[in-house]
Amino acid sequence: MSTTDAATQPSGLDGVIATAKAQAPGRGLPPVHLWNPAHCGEIDIVIRKNGEWFHEGARIGREALVRLFSTVLRKDPDGFCLVTPVEKMKITVEDAPFVAVAVDRGRAADGSDVLTFRTNVGDEVEAGPDNAIRVEIDPATGEPRPYLHVRRGLEALINRPVFYELAEMAQERETPLGAELGVTSKGAWFRVGPAMADAP
Repeated sequence: MSTTDAATQPSGLDGVIATAKAQAPGRGLPPVHLWNPAHCGEIDIVIRKNGEWFHEGARIGREALVRLFSTVLRKDPDGFCLVTPVEKMKITVEDAPFVAVAVDRGRAADGSDVLTFRTNVGDEVEAGPDNAIRVEIDPATGEPRPYLHVRRGLEALINRPVFYELAEMAQERETPLGAELGVTSKGAWFRVGPAMADAP
């Protein structure tokens, strides 16, 4: 984007929408990791634990708009933000910004397993060395909280039905910590829980 284009781009939510829409179909996601705008501020957008987006206390019900916003979302050292070439606006994320709502197990050309997840904003992500699955234990409840890396530090919380599917796929493996249950995707193995634990 040229200096002239950047100078004439709208700001705030209008700028976010314009930036996301300007990305031509088939070209992939906007290169938000390359943008370093001088203007920084905050905007009253909250992504709840269930993946729903709220603006000024009202739920954003238009799925297409949420998907647009998700394409210009970035995680920086100081938190989550929506980024355009001319400004960066911090938002609040209660947990992970996305939710993994479906998983399919397929086979790669070499015969290995591939787990493909779909998120609530329409991303399709193949778990593997670049997109790891990790499981944390909620200190308050003791329940597992599984996550999938989506892109550049952004993660999706794997919802309960999908995690049940992973648990059913899991196979036992001996590790330095003892027998563990895990799943394999694109040649990488991911722990989902101890072998003797009850189903999550």
